[in-house]
Amino acid sequence: MKFNQNTTEIYIPDDAPLKNALARTTHLCIAAHQDDIEIMAASSILECFQREDKWFTGVVVTDGRGSARAGIYEKYSDEEMRLVRFKEQRKAALIGEYSAQIMLDYPSKIIKDGKSTSPINDILAILQATNPSVVYTHNLADKHATHVGVAIKIIKAMRSLEENERPKNLYGCEVWRDLDWMRDSEKVILDTSKQSNLQAALLGIFDSQISGGKRYDLASMGRRLANATYFSSHDVDDASGLSYAMDLTPLAENPDLDIQNYVQGFIDRFSQDVDNLIRSVM
Repeated sequence: MKFNQNTTEIYIPDDAPLKNALARTTHLCIAAHQDDIEIMAASSILECFQREDKWFTGVVVTDGRGSARAGIYEKYSDEEMRLVRFKEQRKAALIGEYSAQIMLDYPSKIIKDGKSTSPINDILAILQATNPSVVYTHNLADKHATHVGVAIKIIKAMRSLEENERPKNLYGCEVWRDLDWMRDSEKVILDTSKQSNLQAALLGIFDSQISGGKRYDLASMGRRLANATYFSSHDVDDASGLSYAMDLTPLAENPDLDIQNYVQGFIDRFSQDVDNLIRSVM
């Protein structure tokens, strides 16, 4: 495969031929940064783990140069941080038994540029090579501009696919803003109850972020537990971990559907729910 960045890397943990590793992919996650995959797509990693009929492939779009750093990483240059974060992502792919791990290596500013098309072309090539049944990415209400930029470029790429090439589902997941606020009927529920040890191992790999001052490992596992506990106020829990996603499939299928209006619809319906509940007990 040819990509627009000559520094793009593809890592195959089990050394399968590249074409085979991509073609066997059933679940694809396209994320902005190293460790975003493990934060937002744990349910799909677990679903594919130790399976021969389901395979997970991860894609990280940016280079990781701008990450915060402290402790032993405090004096690392941007290039040194890039190398560390690539190494950590490869370790996660090995532990999680990913089919493939792709690092597109774009600067964040390109992903946040709405006019840049190179990432869209690369994502399109990956979608065509993997032909997954489901794609996971960031939700459009995320507060990180690079995350939202990735989601929009994926939507644009999927809109250019032929109908028979298009994945069945596109889900926007939680990272820098959870989706607890969405109406329950509109949440895509992703069960993360199983193999908490594996989940913790995948998150813990990213030492440059954790010891660098951000406890993403504890926060992510805590959010999953909180989602499960607070999902229903009147029922006993039947899950010990949940993640939520926003269904972005309609945006991928319909080029005429306005992205901003689509997201605003979720917000408006949440606002109406709050208003209705308050009025009901006045």
